[in-house]
Amino acid sequence: MAYRQLRSVRSGTTWKQLLVLCSLCLLLPGRIVAQKEYNVLQNWFLLRSDDNALFRHLLRQSTNHLEKRTATVARINTLNDWKKRQQWARQTLRDAIGPFPERTPLNAKTVRVLHKKGYRVEHLIYESQPGFYVPATLFVPEPLTGKAPGIVYCSGHSPTGYKAHPYQQVLLNLVQKGFVVLAFEAVGQGERLEYGDEKTGKSFVGSPTREHDMPGVQTFISGSCQARYMLWDGIRALDYLLTRPEVDPARIGMTGRSGGGTQTAFIGALDDRILATAPECYITNFTRLLQALGPPDAEQNLPNIIGRAFDEPDFLLARAPKPTLMITTLNDYFNHQGSRDTHAEVSRIYQAYGKPENFGMVEDIAAHASTRKNREAMYAFFQKTLRNPGNAQEDSVEYLTTEEIQVTPTGQVSTSQKTETIFSLNARQADKLLADLQKARKNPGVHLPNVVREAQKLSGYLAPNPDDKPVFVGVLPKKGFQIEKQFIKGEGDYVIPYLLYVPSKPNGKAVIYVSPKGKASLTSNEEVLTLVNGGCHVLLPDLIGTGETGPGQWAGSNYFQHVKMDGLGYDLWYGSVLIGRSLVGLRAGDVVKLVKLLKRKGATDVGGIAVRELSPVLLHAAAFEPAISRVALLNPYVSYHSITAHQFYNLDFIEGTVSAALTAYDLADLAASLAPRKLLMTNVTDGKGSEQTQDVLQNELSFVTSTYQHAGFPRAFHLTTGDANNEILNDFFADWMK
Repeated sequence: MAYRQLRSVRSGTTWKQLLVLCSLCLLLPGRIVAQKEYNVLQNWFLLRSDDNALFRHLLRQSTNHLEKRTATVARINTLNDWKKRQQWARQTLRDAIGPFPERTPLNAKTVRVLHKKGYRVEHLIYESQPGFYVPATLFVPEPLTGKAPGIVYCSGHSPTGYKAHPYQQVLLNLVQKGFVVLAFEAVGQGERLEYGDEKTGKSFVGSPTREHDMPGVQTFISGSCQARYMLWDGIRALDYLLTRPEVDPARIGMTGRSGGGTQTAFIGALDDRILATAPECYITNFTRLLQALGPPDAEQNLPNIIGRAFDEPDFLLARAPKPTLMITTLNDYFNHQGSRDTHAEVSRIYQAYGKPENFGMVEDIAAHASTRKNREAMYAFFQKTLRNPGNAQEDSVEYLTTEEIQVTPTGQVSTSQKTETIFSLNARQADKLLADLQKARKNPGVHLPNVVREAQKLSGYLAPNPDDKPVFVGVLPKKGFQIEKQFIKGEGDYVIPYLLYVPSKPNGKAVIYVSPKGKASLTSNEEVLTLVNGGCHVLLPDLIGTGETGPGQWAGSNYFQHVKMDGLGYDLWYGSVLIGRSLVGLRAGDVVKLVKLLKRKGATDVGGIAVRELSPVLLHAAAFEPAISRVALLNPYVSYHSITAHQFYNLDFIEGTVSAALTAYDLADLAASLAPRKLLMTNVTDGKGSEQTQDVLQNELSFVTSTYQHAGFPRAFHLTTGDANNEILNDFFADWMK
């Protein structure tokens, strides 16, 4: 499966779970009533079910980009204009993927050879990058007279890779019809698990999609992407196929299903050596994909690809007039209306080239699966376009056994020999980027202003509209203060519900306090009560995706086997990456809006407090908005680099990261940019969520310390550890509340 799971399955609740939940409700009636007391939107019919607001907001932005693209393509009428579009599509795709690695020696080694009736099986391992080993199998027809057409086969998201019987069905039919076929193992599946458990032979993190998501986020943070590594494996597979004396280099094809269809579409758009492609169960368009399912897994997402107004038809437009066949099913979760819309659009460029016969689409009634009708259409397509005539009817095959199809001695590359992983390759790249940052930090006068500019750009921060007015909902009287329930329009067509604690004797100061668990988790917080009793207005918002505004069906709690996620998960984060933004930048804009609201209400000073994964949000907001006079970060993680340095990083930290951040800054740079404003960081963790010792933190945050010292305010930066956050916070705000 190319898509990690259907939403109804992933976000569903079993009857057992419902019974447990009902039991808890009976046991905790007071708690539930108390939580409802602090709900802002419960009586607002059109807003109270706004827990998917974040996804809808991202979808609207994506749709805006895609509608502009559709209008642009609709105006193309000449072949010359189509050629310009092709050039643009290829360059945009290259820019989004980033530069591929150096083409180093493959060092391909044949592991063993099997002779079967009518064909030969050669198991081999090649290095797509030095030390990055790719198992593959070459199927060669026997006897073979002269050079034959070659096909690279990309398997979909299968735990057993191309060894699964549905894939063997295709591979063995192609070889029996006279094609030389090379199937390679995609990372994270089959014999290439990167998070494998040696005891069980299975993945610690679950399915192949999760094997892709784990390092995928880390590659994005480093300014790269998972696709870059996986596509390069496929391009190097083609390099190997072209070294074979049995293969005619002028007759090369590529096909694959699901995730393999993704690779076929991407590589087919980039590599001119491929004459014919047949992507199966992948091509739709981004509009229908996002409307139906949301973003897929890591290697199917490219940074800012939708923000650049690129859509799935552009993969196929880039290839014209080379032969291409879309293989589709009517009930695929890759929506078929999108497939039909893409087919109609791409047909226009083939018409302009005078080669309409080179492009087609076959469809069958099925879900996300292979059908005999579609397979036979694919055989016929390659027989025609690669000039290898024969009977397209599917033959019965005798599947290779598990022992026969296994490439490596142990069944896993990782246990057969020392191999790189995407994690290890990316970690070294992240180390290089950190070294570059450390050099830049030697000139803080130049570096820090650049950090703020780049952070705004990379995070996709948009300055908020200062004219939006809050809506008053109600009030809760308390001893010594009252709590006003209000909401205000956010960046898009959603609202930010919040509680405003109004002291009976205000001192003109205000504090915004944000938690990933939402405002309800802070209502009885000791720090909040201390602040309001000290005269501060305290604003507790549900930032988009938290509390009453989410995450809805997009919660990350069911993603992984090895650990429970409390945060948003990958989908929403990918949704922001696709449009060149981040959840951090979006939320930072809303925090700044709330700061300006408090200033309009008369606050002379506004401070901020953030918990865990929302700490980067407040840190970005404070770097962008000087009106935030002091910042306290509770249990923050120390850096984006630390996330890239741990194979099993804390998954909840994903939502606080920014794609490509390490190319320009890390969290320490933002923290340093706040000097001389007061900054508290307490109980700081690493990227795994493990609390760090004071010595380690002093080293990791030395740039922050030195910047505050250089500014002449060394005591304005507080770095502490301890269990009593409330005492630390009280001390931090004590002088301010006088």
